[in-house]
Amino acid sequence: MEANARYTLVGAMVLAVTVLLALGMFWVAGKADAIAYRHYTIYFSQQSMDGLDVDSAVKMRGIKVGSVSKYEFVSKPAEAVQVVIRVDENTPIRQGAEAYVKRNVVTGLATIEIANPQDGAPLLEETPKGERYPVIAEGSSELDKVAIAVSQMAENGAQVLEKMNTLLSDENQERISTTLANLKELSDHLASNKQTLEAAVQGMKDASDEFRFAGASIAQAATRAEESIQGVGKNAQTALKEAAVAMESLRKETLVISAKLQSLSETGSLELTAMSRDVRTGADAITNAGHKLSNPKALLLGPGKQQLGPGEKR
Repeated sequence: MEANARYTLVGAMVLAVTVLLALGMFWVAGKADAIAYRHYTIYFSQQSMDGLDVDSAVKMRGIKVGSVSKYEFVSKPAEAVQVVIRVDENTPIRQGAEAYVKRNVVTGLATIEIANPQDGAPLLEETPKGERYPVIAEGSSELDKVAIAVSQMAENGAQVLEKMNTLLSDENQERISTTLANLKELSDHLASNKQTLEAAVQGMKDASDEFRFAGASIAQAATRAEESIQGVGKNAQTALKEAAVAMESLRKETLVISAKLQSLSETGSLELTAMSRDVRTGADAITNAGHKLSNPKALLLGPGKQQLGPGEKR
């Protein structure tokens, strides 16, 4: 009984130690995983996920820095594949980084490649609203770029071939042949009239020289005309100054004459007043003489008795 009890105690102790070790290992593993990795979310809407699986490698510049944690289809913010990755905490994933799927041509296995921007942006740490982890934008691989370029080249090549076919149609070939024949005829005509063309070119050259000489003469004439105009302008300015001086002198003389006329007017007024007085006195004397001459009897014999004398009253 004691041996059985002892074995039971030992077994219980071993089981307890085993459970504690397992719990410790899980705790250490979970703690280490939380410390050693950072999680990011990527939404792929343009690229195929063929060959990508959980635990597929995540690389940066060809070096593995993490792995794929999970992926699933989502419809918001757009229909895409949501891929959650975890990378080493020392991996510098910066704002503006892009992720794309890189696929091995031989094996078909896919990895996620992350490319940072070239401008040394700050680290990507901000988590958008409604997201659990920071979001890395979807990019495009070099293979995709080459495929797009090849597709564009093929499309452009097809357009070029179509245009060449249109250009080389039977109708256009006939027109080209006609044009070439016309060009040959024109070339032959020019060759046969070479001397005439040379004479025409020489005439154009002579005319050009004459135009050049005429231009020089016109420039000289313009210079002389400008000098003459400047001289006329100077003479006109001098004449204007002299006219201004003469007008000022005339104004002063006009003021003096006006003052003299005013003085003469005042003097003449006094003389006219005195003259009018003398005229009035003479008129009275003439009136009296007229009265006396109107009665010659009184003038010869003197006034009658009934006639009053000077100063007398009735």
